[in-house]
Amino acid sequence: MTRRIGLLTGGGDCPGLNAVIWSAVRAANSLGVEVLGIEDGFEGLVGGGRVRLLDKTAIRNILPLGGTVLGSTNRGNPFKMVRHDHDQEIIEDRGNEVVSNIERLGLDGLIAIGGDGTLAIGLDLTERGAKVIGVPKTIDNDLAATDTTFGFYTAVETAMEALDRLKTTGESHDRVMILEVMGRDAGWIALHSGLTGGAHVILIPEIPYNIEHVAARIRQRWQEEGRNYTLIVVAEGAFPQGGTANYVTPGQAGRLGRLGGAGATLEAGLQQALAAWQRPSGPPEVRTTVLGHIQRGGSPCAYDRLISVRFGAEAAHLAVMNRWNRMVCLRGTEIKSVPLREAISRPHRVDPDGQLVLQARAVGVSLGD
Repeated sequence: MTRRIGLLTGGGDCPGLNAVIWSAVRAANSLGVEVLGIEDGFEGLVGGGRVRLLDKTAIRNILPLGGTVLGSTNRGNPFKMVRHDHDQEIIEDRGNEVVSNIERLGLDGLIAIGGDGTLAIGLDLTERGAKVIGVPKTIDNDLAATDTTFGFYTAVETAMEALDRLKTTGESHDRVMILEVMGRDAGWIALHSGLTGGAHVILIPEIPYNIEHVAARIRQRWQEEGRNYTLIVVAEGAFPQGGTANYVTPGQAGRLGRLGGAGATLEAGLQQALAAWQRPSGPPEVRTTVLGHIQRGGSPCAYDRLISVRFGAEAAHLAVMNRWNRMVCLRGTEIKSVPLREAISRPHRVDPDGQLVLQARAVGVSLGD
């Protein structure tokens, strides 16, 4: 029987992580199972190990908190650990060390809370004998095996509120206001926040945009609708037709490249496309706001708290029942589970011909194409 499990949070932080921890610990403890919290993701299982007991006292009052009380990292791939020897960078595989520490700590298995990167590491560990339950976490909502991931709707609400504020300042100053949001290669945050925040243009990675078409929508709003401002949401992974996404830093061992500059690229393109516009007041000013990590921080919204609590309870249940190497997921209104390999087999992207995109076009939103 399962007697002791480990629990960790990996990858970027996300609203709802502490709610999953709270729920999983309470559910496991109620069934007589001890939980050890592993600090800083899988890095906490490298070397001597950094763990602490999680019980009802340790998790008191963490349900509404943002971030994660266990710490996290998006550089902690134990199969590609970076070590510096003088000026030389050495990549080491320390996966077996993680498996050994799991055994040394007397853990029957792990609950790994994270996105596709964390879950992929968990899957690799199962191939070396470890037992893992995955919980899908990402504000990007880009895991296809679940209808939604926790943290997504909090990020959308944050972006929507930013658009509400940008609307008033854009209208006051006759400006084109660009909001750059996260999402990596998926446009879910941009599309959902753009629709709920009244954006006039929404640019996503799945639909490369034409800068002249974006400029035409801005001119149309002024000439035909009598509106002196335009709200644009651009996903960090969006790019113009014939171009590629902007990376601030390239991918490295055990870490994805960092996207950035989509808003700046769009702003420069629009300034050029609108430069010759003969208006009495001249071309409109274009201003960019990068929302950045504000989308990751703070307390989770009610919906994210709810699915976090449900995910945590189900993950604990699977572990106690020895149903390892699966990921909990939301299907309709029910919490289910799927094999871990299936969970990361394909990404979840916006369908350019899907209902959400068609409805955005129906209400006058330009997708830039």
